[in-house]
Amino acid sequence: MAEPPRIHIVGAGLAGLSAAVVLADRGLRVVLSEAAKQAGGRCRSYHDSVLDTVIDNGNHLVLSGNVAVTRYLRAIGAADRLTGPDHPIFPFFDLGTGRRWVLRPNDGPIPWWILDSHRRVPGTNPLEYLAFATLMRRHPGRRIDEVLSCRGPLWDMFLKQLLVSALNTDPKEGSADLAGAVVRETLARGGHATRPLVATPSLAAAFVDPALMHLGRQGAEIRFGRPLRAITLAEDRVAALHFDDGEQQVDAAEQVILAVPPWTAQSLLPDVKTPSAFNAIVNGHFRIAPPPRAASLTGLVGGTAEWVFAFHDRLSVTVSAADRLLDMDTDRLASLLWADVAAVHDLQGPVPPTRIVKEKRATFAATPAQEARRPAAATRWHNLFLAGDWTATGLPATIEGALRSGEVAASLATGSGTTR
Repeated sequence: MAEPPRIHIVGAGLAGLSAAVVLADRGLRVVLSEAAKQAGGRCRSYHDSVLDTVIDNGNHLVLSGNVAVTRYLRAIGAADRLTGPDHPIFPFFDLGTGRRWVLRPNDGPIPWWILDSHRRVPGTNPLEYLAFATLMRRHPGRRIDEVLSCRGPLWDMFLKQLLVSALNTDPKEGSADLAGAVVRETLARGGHATRPLVATPSLAAAFVDPALMHLGRQGAEIRFGRPLRAITLAEDRVAALHFDDGEQQVDAAEQVILAVPPWTAQSLLPDVKTPSAFNAIVNGHFRIAPPPRAASLTGLVGGTAEWVFAFHDRLSVTVSAADRLLDMDTDRLASLLWADVAAVHDLQGPVPPTRIVKEKRATFAATPAQEARRPAAATRWHNLFLAGDWTATGLPATIEGALRSGEVAASLATGSGTTR
């Protein structure tokens, strides 16, 4: 019996892993090549020598309504690797006033929580929440500040933090359509879809290591340290892939999924338009155990960071759209971020051992102009498909978007539609 044709996947970030899992589970021959020596891309974990513990390169938050995340983790046997509250609870701390409050949407899809002053943002009235309905409408090519007023308590104390985190872009300049997609898939579906979840004990343990083990059991060929340098195109198909370790011929019946960063895709396929502007994310990890009963996630108002995360052995912060911090001296930046953490958890004393992680090109800039540059998964070459959170997923650059893009590329590569 003849073996099925191979499907070549280039890139073992979450998009590439997602595609590989879908295809391997369908009994197809998967060859997964990755330029780095490890999988995961920007979703990676490692042992840090300064903190003497395993940390994630960034604090990635997912929500309970992220359907592709759920499908992927179930497929790889890691559905238990996300932890969070049983109900949607978002503690906040206002650095300017010292006030603490909790946003508590109700579980069901009818948002009666906005009628309860103890559940909604302090100082807001129910009519202000029509902003969510406004965002949920389609606004092609428009910025958020063209459809919302971007001022007032709801904006200052919640929407601004939500949108800068989701878009990794100045929220006023962000795409209203992408912001609307976030609202439609989370808050608009009810609190049951909005519970905050964090990978436990690490990103790699939840999203990467189980996927590699699953692919190994399925017979996938996984090759690390294998950069792709060029692609030979013959009329309407990919004919060969040129890796550092040699040329790989692509037979007529074989498919290729390119799941690499957008700048790599652009260099390999100059005719394909990709996002060209990117924004940074800065994370600070502090080697100090959180106080007893500390919230696993706290939103910040008026701070440098937007969120403070509490893990069993450390406290961490995330700053989105953080290009302004890239050139700051590390010690000064550590002190600045520690001030946020110390205020939230009422801590005294010097800055503990710190690791600052700067991801300079963390995501594409989620502006209308850059959204227009996102390519579809299908290309003009019939056996070549694109995957990545930068492709036209309809979502910002998120874990959910990356995993969906892999699903779509896999389904297109097998001629079975756009989803599984």
